[in-house]
Amino acid sequence: METDLSVDAEALAAENARLRERVDELERERAELVARTSRLVADAEERTYWLERWQLDLNALMRRPGAAQFRALLRAARWPMRQAKLLARRIRGGA
Repeated sequence: METDLSVDAEALAAENARLRERVDELERERAELVARTSRLVADAEERTYWLERWQLDLNALMRRPGAAQFRALLRAARWPMRQAKLLARRIRGGA
């Protein structure tokens, strides 16, 4: 009977240690998630601040004639720039 209790105690201690490790791991993940979320919120707040300061209404701006064509032009212009950056990274050995 006493042997069963010591085995049960050891099993409970092992499970307790495993659960504590898992809790620590989850707390680290949560801290990383909170930090990442805080950075995203700060970036969004900064963008919003400048849009408000410049009194820009992006919704109104995008409803104007030619807005869709302008966005398409920007996307088309970004592609070669991204390819050039990718090529430069490959030449430097970064990717």
